[in-house]
Amino acid sequence: MAKVRNNIVMKGLSGSLGDQLVIKMDKGGRTIVSVKPTFPGGRTFNPQQVAQQEAFKQASAYAKGSKTEELYVEKAQGTPMSSYNVAIADWFHEPEIVSVDLDAWSGQAGQLIRIEATDDVKITQVTVVITDESGVLLEQGAAVQADGLWWQYTTTAAASGSPIVIVSAQDLPGNIAQMTQAKA
Repeated sequence: MAKVRNNIVMKGLSGSLGDQLVIKMDKGGRTIVSVKPTFPGGRTFNPQQVAQQEAFKQASAYAKGSKTEELYVEKAQGTPMSSYNVAIADWFHEPEIVSVDLDAWSGQAGQLIRIEATDDVKITQVTVVITDESGVLLEQGAAVQADGLWWQYTTTAAASGSPIVIVSAQDLPGNIAQMTQAKA
């Protein structure tokens, strides 16, 4: 890829040059020259392409309504991305639960379960569900953000045997990641 710096011929130039080149400037002020895309007439899309197009339509609708969100505007500052681009990327990127720390929980009420969760923009909520080994609900609730990427959930009921902890993390667009861990 060629990079253009302080060229009086290219500076501020945008548009197309015949049917061969497309010239545009990005948010960072860089001039981008590319070959004009061509699309064969009568092409058909496979099911994966149709699904991706539909997903992009949904992401675009989300981004149009969220591009003024303060977090997206802040994240875009100083980058070639717009807040709209950041919102699109966030829509496609689900959060990740890095770890569930059960070391401080012995199955008693009032003890902590720690969750490390991350996202490209922000985790909005983390929920914890505790069941017994046969799937019967023992308790559930919201964790609170502690420090950095860590969230904490304080248990409210005693759990015996081999309880199962199901953790869910949600981001701004509503993407949800889930992790299940059994207490040995």
